[in-house]
Amino acid sequence: MELFHFNPSVAFSFLLTLMRVSIILFLLPFFGGNLIPNTAKGALCFVMALAVYPVLSFPGTLMPANPWTIALMFLGEVLLGLMLNILVLLLFSAVQCAGSIMGFSMGFTLMNSVDPMTGASESGLGHLMNQVTTMLFLCLNGHLVLIGGLAESFKLVPPGGLLVNPALGEHFIAFSSQMLVIALKIAAPIMASLFLVDLALALVARAAPQMNVLFIGFPLKIGVGFLFMTLVFAAMTIYVGRYIDELLPMYRLVLRASGH
Repeated sequence: MELFHFNPSVAFSFLLTLMRVSIILFLLPFFGGNLIPNTAKGALCFVMALAVYPVLSFPGTLMPANPWTIALMFLGEVLLGLMLNILVLLLFSAVQCAGSIMGFSMGFTLMNSVDPMTGASESGLGHLMNQVTTMLFLCLNGHLVLIGGLAESFKLVPPGGLLVNPALGEHFIAFSSQMLVIALKIAAPIMASLFLVDLALALVARAAPQMNVLFIGFPLKIGVGFLFMTLVFAAMTIYVGRYIDELLPMYRLVLRASGH
């Protein structure tokens, strides 16, 4: 029945669209960061839902009548947003791991700082790498890829249609196994250069035992490490760009595996 030309199915359709957009955007990085006020995030979600509703929306008939079913649907949307968020955090975890490896090689293990976004303690070099990765991710339009993943979820996973199965776990295990590989590739220039520095200092200590190798070794390793940071930043540009190119296909694989 229509009252004042009000169609309930249209309202339910917009509510389902708003639920999907708001939950995923709140859980994704950059859009749902802790430093952004909740009012601004809520306004962004509402505007984004209005923007995508004419093109991407769910039928209002999918809105369940049972409140418990609506709660289960909400939990499924939260799980979907967490899965999309994990795929992005794998890149930042790999870069932070690379920063920790480089900081350990350069002797920065005694200096830690607190990340204001996560509240976790991390090395100063790892925090620098994390900030550089954030700028690279935004400069290479990674935030648009996140919105593309949100659009793909409308096509592949209906509301309440999330299905956790072994194939989904296999995909996440395969993706997470690349985290340490990416970290080692990024940290490889500094690891190799500092290994050669340690080898040279060992030969010097062998040839001239009276020389205080520890006194000159610490600033030398720091200087060589910062010198080779140029190669590290070049490698980060390559690997972050490749990961962004592979992120949308990864989203499609996960969404196809989780959809009915």
